[in-house]
This record gives sequence, C-alpha cells and structure tokens, in this order.
Amino acid sequence: MQRPIDLRRCYTHGVFAPHPYFPFECFPAAIIRLSELVQQSDKDNFRPKEESTVTNIFVGNLSYQATQADLQSAFGQFGNVERINVVTDRETGQPRGFAFVEMSDADAAQTAISNLNGAELHGRAMNVNEARPKPAGGGYGGQRNGGNRSGGGGGRGRGPRW
Repeated sequence: MQRPIDLRRCYTHGVFAPHPYFPFECFPAAIIRLSELVQQSDKDNFRPKEESTVTNIFVGNLSYQATQADLQSAFGQFGNVERINVVTDRETGQPRGFAFVEMSDADAAQTAISNLNGAELHGRAMNVNEARPKPAGGGYGGQRNGGNRSGGGGGRGRGPRW
C-alpha cells in the first residue's frame, strides 16, 4: 500500500499541491486551482432544462396537396402556431399524407384538436389528435434478416475448410 505523499515536498515554494482526489500524487498548484475554478464555473452555469410548454399535434389523412400555409391558416385561427412539419418521402420528396403542428398554448391546442378533427381540407377529412411520443428504440425492434445471425450468403452448408 502506498503512503500519502510528504506534504512538505508538495508545498515547497508553493509550486506543487496535493490533488484532492489523488492523495499519493503532487500536481502543479496552478492545475489544482484551475480545476477548482472549472468545477465552480460548471456549478454556476448549470441550469435545469426548462419544461417545454409546446403541444405537439398529429394531423393525419391529409390531402397530398395540403401545404404548410394551409395548415397554418387552419390552426392559426385557434392560437399561436410554433412550427409545422409536413412529413415527406425521403426519396421522392412527395408528402406522405400526415403532418405535425406545434402550438405554444395547450388550451388553444385542445380547442384546435376538437374543432379540426374530422374537418375537411382539400376534400379530405383530417384526423387531428395530440401526438404520442415515439416508442423507445425506434424502427424494427429486432434483426432485419429474420433472426438469422449468419450474415447471409451461402446456403449450401459447406463444412470446414480443412
């Protein structure tokens, strides 16, 4: 077992100081002071994450001709609309028939949901409700190759090489 360092050696000329977490080592005093300052500034700059008051609304069964401007005018009559995201196909860029609308006021969002659910936009009845959060883990939930861990290929079942 190591013995704690001789503090007289650390404090010689005020150059070295014992490290608070490593009692068997001496470090330059400037480094110790710098690390203490960084820790204090981290505590000073820490602010808990503010709660988001935005209500996320799912809008389904949208006409492919519906635009952000159409949704802005429909939802804007009930309150402040923070953001609109009309979901498009990644490859073609065409709308996929649903969107997400974020409203800053929860009461206005509930009013918009109750009034716009079933309302027609470009000849289609919209399905409007509060968006549910994404399930954790996303996507497929398992292996894409049907559980076969071999990595594909082959199929003949060849034996060992040697």
